[in-house]
Amino acid sequence: MKLADYQYIVKNIHHSWNRNCLQDLAKKFPEYSMETIGSIYSQEYQKKMKKTHFKHYTQHITEEYYDRYQIAIGQGQEQVLVKMSEEVDLSPILLARIVLERHLAHTVYGGENVPKSVLSQQLKDPSLIEDAVLANEVSLCLLMDDNYGHYVDTIKHSVGHEYELLLKEKVEEKGLAYLGEDQLRIRGYDKTPDTKLEVPIAVDGHVVNWIESKASFGDEDSHKGYLKDQFWSYWNRFGPGLVIYWFGFIDELDTNRDKGILLMDHFPENIVYMNPKIVSRAQSVT
Repeated sequence: MKLADYQYIVKNIHHSWNRNCLQDLAKKFPEYSMETIGSIYSQEYQKKMKKTHFKHYTQHITEEYYDRYQIAIGQGQEQVLVKMSEEVDLSPILLARIVLERHLAHTVYGGENVPKSVLSQQLKDPSLIEDAVLANEVSLCLLMDDNYGHYVDTIKHSVGHEYELLLKEKVEEKGLAYLGEDQLRIRGYDKTPDTKLEVPIAVDGHVVNWIESKASFGDEDSHKGYLKDQFWSYWNRFGPGLVIYWFGFIDELDTNRDKGILLMDHFPENIVYMNPKIVSRAQSVT
């Protein structure tokens, strides 16, 4: 994706902050999948929450949110937290976390800090919340939140696993010998790519020793983080490799090819295999 297209999409997302805009963007950019545009939306929304969360977490504000919740519930209102999250411009599950934390602090912990483990467990499983009304409100937040919460995390994990399996299928279709993450960890590697090729290949004139699968869009922030935390570590251990951003990436980020990290949005077809005679001689030596 060209940077100009990405910037236009992001600008429109920032203008509305509503997933309804994704349909219009998909029509304007039919060359990009809904998964790609949806991934960009999720990334931008999470960036927004990180930049603004401090406004919602002062003691004064959290108590205000809890008081507003109690008043609304006392008036017999429904879907209070979901509606309030729209009013205060905060993710539903993040608001639910604030209100649940204040509720537990007042009713169970005598005003003291609520253990994070207790809070996380009840957010993940609202049936553990003793207050039935609050349990229902938190459950609605989990269902209505497209960007945060246990269900979203589960979906992301499932999608990530799906594309890791797709990568495995592609590698096997091409007849490439490889080691997976589990096999690499058994051998003592802590940071491992999804696939380490036993025999290198060449793609677009570049050697590839490993392939990493990312079921997301590669924007500047996420790619910079992956380079620092993962990709350069793989390069140091295994040499040059390939990263597949299945939902696309900003074209202008593909600047490290000559240094040994290629970016693609699909499994490469133009693979050059190592000369079988060279492989045979190497195996005979070992």
